[in-house]
Amino acid sequence: MREVIQTDQAPAPVGPYNQAIAASGKMVFASGQIAIDPATGNIVGDGEVAVQTEQVMKNLEAVLRAAGAGFSDVVKTSVFLADMNDFATMNGVYSQFFDEATAPARACVQAARLPKDVLVEVECIAVIAP
Repeated sequence: MREVIQTDQAPAPVGPYNQAIAASGKMVFASGQIAIDPATGNIVGDGEVAVQTEQVMKNLEAVLRAAGAGFSDVVKTSVFLADMNDFATMNGVYSQFFDEATAPARACVQAARLPKDVLVEVECIAVIAP
């Protein structure tokens, strides 16, 4: 079960996320993914947050698929950016992976430094219906 929670007593979302998601079922906690090409082990998109975000989301999708889940099962994401000025670019790519009406809850923060000096990292929690 997955239910979008919305209230006018809190600020409305300003992007592809919702205020909250209520869910029940098997929980999947996916570790943060960075822009590593699994075939080569190399970082992709040096200096290009859009390219890195796309690889991150593909990596996250592969982890979810291995758990028997997909992006439609994601209830919460955390996005870490090396530079908050990259937010709009990251958000543009990120939004291609979630339907805005049912998008998960999300937090986005700037980190002092990310692994291997990448520009973006994303982790998520998914819930698979029983």
